[in-house]
Amino acid sequence: MDQLKPNPANSCPLTPLGFIERAATAYDDCPSIIYNDTTYTWSQTYRRCLQLASSLFSFGINPGHVVSVIAPKIPAMYELHFALVFVDHLSSSLLLEAVSLFPPHSKTPKLVLITDDKEISSSSSPPPRIPPADFVDTYENMLAKGDPQFSWVRPKSDLDPMVLNYTSGTTSAPKGVVQCHKALFIIAVDSLIDWSVPKQSVLLWTLPMFHNNGWSFTWGAAAVGATNVCLRKFDAPTVFALIRKHGVTHMCGAPIVLNLLSSSPEAKPLDRPVHILTAGSPPPAPVLLRTESLGFIVSHGYGITEDCCERARLKARQGVRTIGLTEVDIVDPKTGLSVKRDGLTRGEIVMRGGSLMLGYLKDPEATSKCMKDGRYYTGDVGVMHPDGYLEIKDRSKDVIISGGENISSAEIESVLYSHPVVNEAAVVGRPDPFWQEIPCAFVSLKTGTDSGGMMTTEKDIIQYCRARIPRYMVPKTVVIIDELPKTATRKVQKYVLRDIANSMSMSHSRM
Repeated sequence: MDQLKPNPANSCPLTPLGFIERAATAYDDCPSIIYNDTTYTWSQTYRRCLQLASSLFSFGINPGHVVSVIAPKIPAMYELHFALVFVDHLSSSLLLEAVSLFPPHSKTPKLVLITDDKEISSSSSPPPRIPPADFVDTYENMLAKGDPQFSWVRPKSDLDPMVLNYTSGTTSAPKGVVQCHKALFIIAVDSLIDWSVPKQSVLLWTLPMFHNNGWSFTWGAAAVGATNVCLRKFDAPTVFALIRKHGVTHMCGAPIVLNLLSSSPEAKPLDRPVHILTAGSPPPAPVLLRTESLGFIVSHGYGITEDCCERARLKARQGVRTIGLTEVDIVDPKTGLSVKRDGLTRGEIVMRGGSLMLGYLKDPEATSKCMKDGRYYTGDVGVMHPDGYLEIKDRSKDVIISGGENISSAEIESVLYSHPVVNEAAVVGRPDPFWQEIPCAFVSLKTGTDSGGMMTTEKDIIQYCRARIPRYMVPKTVVIIDELPKTATRKVQKYVLRDIANSMSMSHSRM
């Protein structure tokens, strides 16, 4: 045994790109993508990805270049997830609403692809700070110029950068997260096992594909020969129609998606169960109950862009680490020591394992700040139960410190969501000269609730909270707005609300 050395036959780098190569053979004529009246098979999709990669390569795209993509959840976006990385191991997939935030921080893109069903081009009036591309063509023309026998570029090491993702921007400005081939291979396989995704399942794209870079199902779908049902824009009635038409088995989305589905006029019991995976902040209990009553089987995972990993299963408690992680723990952020496993003592969630990021792009300070003692410090607050299951309590930035008490914004939000009039809710800390911070709630109301004797005033909502949570947790301020500000992935931008709350305090102090 001591004389055995690594041999080339078993030292090939791990990469999820090989999944589609296998799918072209194992699931040859099975549907890979459905979009409106268009259906592709896995052999067709693989050939199209190779052609597109060949065309990009001829344009001068090589490993290390950054290519930015602005596209909705359409077949082109799915194909680009493979084609770009076939020639370029550091691609960035973004949405138009968010893209202007990123280029000054990232490398200058070699090419900016703006797709709209048929087109890949440079924009005639590009988003702010986006340099126009030197190339303009239609998507199908560009693809047709490529070689379907193109030999895609395999990574020399599975630690080579593969994609550049961005954090959602819910608590602060987005940061560029560099992921390697190994991490995405691990989490793709990990996610399929953990969510029990069977072969040839039907995945509806309610989650933006660029965000799914971290959830991994763009590549994972190829591993199990799943059918990708593309949806250009989220619309609850359309989602229900597609579920019934195509026999959808799986879908993903932020907690807000569950709320939009369960509160839709089209919300009727499903003909068969549909598995839905949600991640991020825990879904409010009322939203969870409404969603499950329709026939959705909800799994709540805990996932972050830096880890691209979910840990699921219990509804109130997120669960245990998946097999792709070596360690998940709750520690005292000052000492780094594990907190008591009593379900009460709070600490910061830390982790280590092969699915973690390489680091933040061009931000060594932020990387070293969260990577300490060989572990990644998430900034999330949680508790560990005696049976080893963790429970998320809040983001550390979202914990409100009032009069020496640590208040969970998520707990207040859960109560607000149970109000019959409230459609959306988010709670942030508002600076206060005496209490340090006080809870400030931002809510949007359901349509058609201004009549019929329903409670709609700020005072009524505060009274509703007083009857259900301790007095120190009750929002001292309630702001009713038309819609909460959200990221491109439909997550609430709490840092925007925090800025509003801060300005309210400043205005009040000047009075």
